[in-house]
Amino acid sequence: MRKYYIDNLRILCIFLLFPFHTTMVFNSFGEIFYVNGTPNDYLTFVNIASYSWWMTGLFVLAGMSTKYALSNRTANQYLAEREHKLLIPAVSSLIFIVPLQTYIADCFHNGYTGSYLKHLKVFLTITDFQGCDGHFSPGHIWFLFYLFLISIVTLPLILRTRKKNFKMNSKLCSIPFLLLIGIVVEMSEKVLVVGNKSFAQFGLCFLIGYFIMSEESVTDRLKKYSIPFGILWALLIISRCVYFLYGEWDSIWNAVLYYIQGWIGVLAMIGLGKRFLDHNWKFTKLFVKAEFPMYLFHQTVIVVLAYWVVSDWKVSVYAQYFVIMVASFVISYGLYLVTRKFRVCRWLFGIKG
Repeated sequence: MRKYYIDNLRILCIFLLFPFHTTMVFNSFGEIFYVNGTPNDYLTFVNIASYSWWMTGLFVLAGMSTKYALSNRTANQYLAEREHKLLIPAVSSLIFIVPLQTYIADCFHNGYTGSYLKHLKVFLTITDFQGCDGHFSPGHIWFLFYLFLISIVTLPLILRTRKKNFKMNSKLCSIPFLLLIGIVVEMSEKVLVVGNKSFAQFGLCFLIGYFIMSEESVTDRLKKYSIPFGILWALLIISRCVYFLYGEWDSIWNAVLYYIQGWIGVLAMIGLGKRFLDHNWKFTKLFVKAEFPMYLFHQTVIVVLAYWVVSDWKVSVYAQYFVIMVASFVISYGLYLVTRKFRVCRWLFGIKG
């Protein structure tokens, strides 16, 4: 049986990319993006509210989806699907989509005036993998590479446990236990780090999603306590936003709040999703196929729009933000509608027919 709340949560997480990456243009915590506009503390709240739980949550959802996917697929079918849905679109995006972001960054930050084709020589050289200096970066596509590798690396363990009919003890997965495993998740953040992303942490989140969060008893328990978790989540977000404005951002207390907010956010997201989003709405049917290609296109569209708007639009920061965010969503969806009409594009970018 399909879990519609997982579909809806994944769609909403992908949609969150539009305000999140638009906010990166105006972030006020000093991070260089492909294009940087006027820093704004209040727009930065979007990043503060979302980043700590968002990526870990997506890998947990991926693990949950894998549990249901393997229930009606063989290992070979699963591997073929991973290749078609993750690896091929990742490589295609790295060739056709991501280099435009670094080209824009080279123009914006370095005053590059050469052609896009000449810039590709710069793109093929490696510095810090961030791409904001115009050099090589996987961009937002790192998520697909990580998810593909994690899917492959964890498959032998998954198959072995399936063979032995291993199943988590539902009595063990109490609320205190679910809270405690968050400590392990956060402690793994500094392990196997590549490009500021922890392979160990995201792999652990994937396995937690597969073995723990996919259990009905666990999601029912999170659903039961979803309102208290949701309220606590909101209070933690507000606390960190206030701390950002008035506190010492590099303090240990902010780090502690960050870690707590991150795991409470994951638990609250799943519980609230199970309570309120377990429906096959028209919204679900409309975007369940569009979310993945929109993810592939979105950041490049945002960067191109930001380069134009920040450079040429003499309007308020909030107006720039709104235009970039809304226009990038509309354009990304339009690109999906166009590319899905061509078989080669569907194959390159993993678009469902």
